[in-house]
Amino acid sequence: MPLPLNLRIAMSSLAIHKWRAILAILGVFLGAFAFTGVQHVSKIMVRQAEMETEKLGPNLYAVMAGQMRFRRGGGVRVSGRSMNFTLGDAQAVIDGVPSVMDGTPFVSQTMQVRAKGKAVNAKLMAAWPNYQVIRNFYPSAGRFFNWKEVEDRAKVCVLGQKIAERLFDRPEEAIGQIVYLYRAGFRVLGVMENKGRDVSGEDQDEQMFLPITTYMRRASNQRWISGVFLRLSKDAGLSVVEESARAVMRARHRIEEGEDEDFSTLSPKDAIKLQQQALALMTTLGGITSSISFAVGGMGILSIMILVVRARRVEIGVRRAVGGRRQDIVRQFLFESGLMAGIGGACGVLATMLLVTVGCSLAGLPVILEPASLGLTLVGSCVLGVAAGAYPAWQAANIEILDVLKS
Repeated sequence: MPLPLNLRIAMSSLAIHKWRAILAILGVFLGAFAFTGVQHVSKIMVRQAEMETEKLGPNLYAVMAGQMRFRRGGGVRVSGRSMNFTLGDAQAVIDGVPSVMDGTPFVSQTMQVRAKGKAVNAKLMAAWPNYQVIRNFYPSAGRFFNWKEVEDRAKVCVLGQKIAERLFDRPEEAIGQIVYLYRAGFRVLGVMENKGRDVSGEDQDEQMFLPITTYMRRASNQRWISGVFLRLSKDAGLSVVEESARAVMRARHRIEEGEDEDFSTLSPKDAIKLQQQALALMTTLGGITSSISFAVGGMGILSIMILVVRARRVEIGVRRAVGGRRQDIVRQFLFESGLMAGIGGACGVLATMLLVTVGCSLAGLPVILEPASLGLTLVGSCVLGVAAGAYPAWQAANIEILDVLKS
């Protein structure tokens, strides 16, 4: 039979049992949508995590005071922060760890910043001038502080985009202004570029930057630091770097074998690895859900096709009586079941494409569409429909003409 005739017969048959057909199609639609949706969300989140890692800086590695714990979503929590991490420790790590191209000690603290009668909480980041290179984070207006200002303990600072907007409304107006930490005034040298959150969950636009010597001597009068950021070479082996960093720190802090360490090492890839584990769990659960939906859809197609065969016994008998072949009957019913599943699969694929395109555009996430995954889902839906329609098609092909005529 020609394809247009098969299609016309299939559509008229489905129209007779349209609500049952819609329910069967809905099951396949949900299965296709769940499968492709979860696959694409996982790929998008992994790509987003990679992009966030790039924001942290090229080949970044950190040794930090206290014990760090990763949250499920990829954020970082510090517990048991120690106060014996010194500038000497930071320099020893920079000098003693292989593959280190550059490094900067840093102090991270949350403090209130005031200017022009306004006050906001900011994440204070005190470091060396090479912080901007190590973290791949540069001013969009003005400049960063220099080495002379570090040596002179100059009371200067650089503001993140959001801090500058909250204090001065327009970031460019912040340059040259005075902001206050406690009663100490700091002259604003520049405003950093818009960076957003990094893989650790830190909003880099909510920070205020100043020379580490200025903070340690003029703002807080402290001797300890929060840690050291390292920029590694491209061919650096993380396992070797971690082993060397831990050996240097354990020796300087006189930590014996079996004693707990009072510091942590951190690579952005560690946070990404945890995110990937969470996404793998989500993908597995999504695969189970989509499999159940596909199974429900397949059972729906099977049941509706059995009903269709019973309702069309006379039609099948007449077609057989006027010369219709068994293979023609089988093809017709397989075409109808495959058509139902194909419609459901196509709708699920289109819904995924729409969700990914619109949702990612609105959320500022990378738009990723996998043609192979979408095509495989569509083909798999059609195969499911054909498999579900195999038994009803066999029943239809084996209907006896005399039995139909007698009834």
